Amino acid sequence: MDVQFGSHTLRSHGVVVARKHMHDWLIFLFLVVMDIILNAIDPFYRFVGKDMMTDLKYPFKNNTVPVWAVPVYAVLVPVIIFLIVYYHRRDVYDLHHAILGLLYSVLVTGVLTDAIKIAVGRPRPNFFWRCFPDGIAVYDQFNNVICHGDKHVVNEGHKSFPSGHTSWSFAGLGFLSLYISGKIKAFDRRGHVAKLCLVFLPLLFASLVGISRVDDYWHHWQDVFAGGLLGLVVATFCYLQFFPPPYHAEGWGPYAYFRFLRECESIQEGSPVNPHTAQTMLSEVVNEQHERNNNGFLGLQSVSDSNSLVNDVETARR
Repeated sequence: MDVQFGSHTLRSHGVVVARKHMHDWLIFLFLVVMDIILNAIDPFYRFVGKDMMTDLKYPFKNNTVPVWAVPVYAVLVPVIIFLIVYYHRRDVYDLHHAILGLLYSVLVTGVLTDAIKIAVGRPRPNFFWRCFPDGIAVYDQFNNVICHGDKHVVNEGHKSFPSGHTSWSFAGLGFLSLYISGKIKAFDRRGHVAKLCLVFLPLLFASLVGISRVDDYWHHWQDVFAGGLLGLVVATFCYLQFFPPPYHAEGWGPYAYFRFLRECESIQEGSPVNPHTAQTMLSEVVNEQHERNNNGFLGLQSVSDSNSLVNDVETARR
């Protein structure tokens, strides 16, 4: 295999990185299956009395943001941005960790959201028209609804809390916001407040999606608030598994970068390292310099800029 020293490319290190995180990908597949199962389970049929229908009789409208669009803007768009950064950095660790963190953020949020939806069974604001599509209400002796609408439509009517659109939006775009803030060093204390516009842009879009869920009468405002909070919290936890906090001096790169950089520096300083370990570390030399902490933008730098570091390491190894 042709390994390009001084960079971590998909060709040179992609398989190695994937193998190191094989268990993460296996658990990811398990979560996918779990979410599919959760979507097939009927929700809790909460008591819905006649006197409750005043707040559940809003129009049954179509979604302003269709379901298929959510993975497009919450997953596909961030991945495209990660690929653009990879094109400039040639750092497969950054690409892999960003994609894995994003997917976990969205999927863990999805599992939690669907599990809570099923357990709570809160009716949507348009529940009346789901339950009684012909407008003729029927109740039992306890004043509970006796729905005669389509079973699937009625089931969906019991999945109001929390909002799935909102939680997924904040999980994906919240992760992207953290990623961008780290790459552009939004919190480097230099007073470039304009950087925050890029940081807030994904969060603004996610917020507008949440507002649309209330405007479409598919969710109560509490559903949207809880969904947004859930997605943002999960996104933060997943991001911090792979990257330092955006306000940290090393917040522009993944932990893996700094770990290998310190290992390479230990070789330069003449620390005792056996030849096999030294060779392994050489094959994993990263493609940035310390100066990126002060002068880099978007964590982007040419691979060729790392040649001096590689030469120093090779000299120390000899």
